[in-house]
Amino acid sequence: MTSVRYRADDDRRESPVRPTDEDPVAAAGSEFIGGPAGRWALSGHRWWNPLRVMVLVVIGMFALGMVQKTSCYSGGWFQPPPSDQQYAHACYSDIPHMYTQRGFGADLVPYFDRIPDSLSGSADLHYLEYPVLTGLFMEVASWLTPPGSGQHSAQIFWIANSGMLMICAVALVVCVARTNRRRPWDGLFVALSPALALTATINWDLFAVALAAGGLLLWSRGRPGRAGVLIGLAAAAKLYPVLLLGALFLLCLRAGRLRQFGRTLGAAVAAWLVVNLPVMAFAPHGWAQFYTFSKDRGTDYGSLWMIVRDRSGNALDGVNEYGIALMLLLCVGIAALALYAPRRPRLGQMAFLMVAALLISNKVYSPQYVLWLLPLAVLARPRWRDLAIWQGAEVLYFLGIWYRLAYLNSAKHHGLTADAYHLAIGVHLLGVLYLCALVVRDILLPEHDVLRQDGSDDPAGGVLEGAEDAFVLGTPVHEPKHASAPPVPYADGGPHPEGGSYTG
Repeated sequence: MTSVRYRADDDRRESPVRPTDEDPVAAAGSEFIGGPAGRWALSGHRWWNPLRVMVLVVIGMFALGMVQKTSCYSGGWFQPPPSDQQYAHACYSDIPHMYTQRGFGADLVPYFDRIPDSLSGSADLHYLEYPVLTGLFMEVASWLTPPGSGQHSAQIFWIANSGMLMICAVALVVCVARTNRRRPWDGLFVALSPALALTATINWDLFAVALAAGGLLLWSRGRPGRAGVLIGLAAAAKLYPVLLLGALFLLCLRAGRLRQFGRTLGAAVAAWLVVNLPVMAFAPHGWAQFYTFSKDRGTDYGSLWMIVRDRSGNALDGVNEYGIALMLLLCVGIAALALYAPRRPRLGQMAFLMVAALLISNKVYSPQYVLWLLPLAVLARPRWRDLAIWQGAEVLYFLGIWYRLAYLNSAKHHGLTADAYHLAIGVHLLGVLYLCALVVRDILLPEHDVLRQDGSDDPAGGVLEGAEDAFVLGTPVHEPKHASAPPVPYADGGPHPEGGSYTG
């Protein structure tokens, strides 16, 4: 009888986790569709499986985000100053502006053709200031746009990009849902994210986010080489995915899996070079524009440094050095946490902390940068209450940045003053720090980690799952020195002879 009970418990641990079973907020939110699933509810259906439901949800949310941009699509993007409609209605997007200002309407080839100052509006910006793979994404969308540089072509350019970004949103949800086999419904928070709906079509960040999420999915399936290819491609679209390699290095160092990390790193470098080398070789000045623009950019909207600059009256000419110093300090802390923690942190936790450190220390925070953290936050702390608090802070900042720009671009100064905007930045920073604090607590006190309460190690860890520690600083609390949970006492007080857990 005991072995039968134990096998039944194993079956429960392998069965999919429904949010309404363990999350009070998800259970309460399910009331409008009839309440939490009952004990005898079917876990699947021939067609209505979790993945298809989430795909339909994210398409619906993405469409709502497009509807939210309607007033700008109808004219707000194209009204000259001092009109502030695109800010007052919080429907701004870079995409239609880039169509004209970066020469897509004039059939200029990104990185190869110099952009006239009359189009870019800047004497210092001569080429497209985006990484190469994002530039290719934009160029493909321009091929789907009818020729011309007028309003109609810019609208179609936004539509074409939005359609391609919707595919990225679907891919993102699928990757998050499949990264942890036992928790497919975690992808639902990504699909329902208000920040995703509001920011998905502001810029092209969602493309890199989907590629990075695909890399994490492949790593979770024990395919480090293929994971590296997607992470390298993601870094060719936006630089931040490089930080995922930093998280993997720390975890592989602790677990003695540096050979697997080397495969990922080598594949990532190779993929990045395949995309970048042709442009580097034949259009070096165009290729370098992204890096020079990023380096020369001063203290900008949304950053901690903007508050410091405005409050102190200091121009912060050394903001690059300040930001790098803070980022390095945070990375040292994260590395110490990874190597000193009583149990090896999960990949989702480390990746989230690394990217959050960049966003906290960076000299600019555009509202769409929330997408960088979205899949990582779900993998790191899949609790709907905590994720909703963080998302609420990000939505407030989304409104804050546009109302601040409305104030600055309207004659009547309708919008947020500098003090009110600083408060919005503070709310955003506190939201990120709140989630970071919970993730750090889960690492230091693993009994609070939602994913480890059933005895799991790291469902997204791939080759790290259940691996013994090879390099640890300090003395781990759990013996022997590995990441898997100690066996739960058996019914008579001793451990189960086969390990694992027992419920009577």
